[in-house]
Amino acid sequence: MTDQGLYVSGGGIGTLFEGVSWQAIMLRGVAGILFGLFAVMAPVAAATTIVIVFSIYLMADGFLAIASAVKAARRRHGWGLLALEGVVDIIASLVLFLMPGLGLVTFVVIVAVWALFAGGLKLVTAFRRGPVEARGWLALSAIISLLFGVVLLFSPLAGGIVLTWWLGIYGLVFGVALLILGFQVRSAQKKGLAAA
Repeated sequence: MTDQGLYVSGGGIGTLFEGVSWQAIMLRGVAGILFGLFAVMAPVAAATTIVIVFSIYLMADGFLAIASAVKAARRRHGWGLLALEGVVDIIASLVLFLMPGLGLVTFVVIVAVWALFAGGLKLVTAFRRGPVEARGWLALSAIISLLFGVVLLFSPLAGGIVLTWWLGIYGLVFGVALLILGFQVRSAQKKGLAAA
């Protein structure tokens, strides 16, 4: 198998993110930040449209995750968990978009299950290989997803504005973590190209 520009000698971030598009990681981060800013800055307006807005975010995140998986698959690198996350994101997005009349509690449960599933996949990905740099950022996004899901499950009757703020803060933190991860993957990719 040939080096695809992400391998860093001695392991490192390159071995964890071989074949993964740093651009897609960063776009996922930007999508999260934009969603987070909207939800935090306009909570009343966002509370009335939160199901549709979050559905759009999930759709974008799902397609970008699948794009990363396709790129990794083309380069013959691990892609399954990323593709699975993308498919689950898209399915959750379609359910929410096609049934906007779902009650808030049902919506909260769907969001909680999605956050737990996405967080679990990220945690598995973060620790499936030996020690690598930037694993902490991936693990942090996983822990944030898991905590967010647990909090939602234990308080499903939270008001729309509070849920909007939670989703906004989640989107901001998750987005920043992915942006930092994207920069680190890009740096490792450049180092790998220079070493090749």
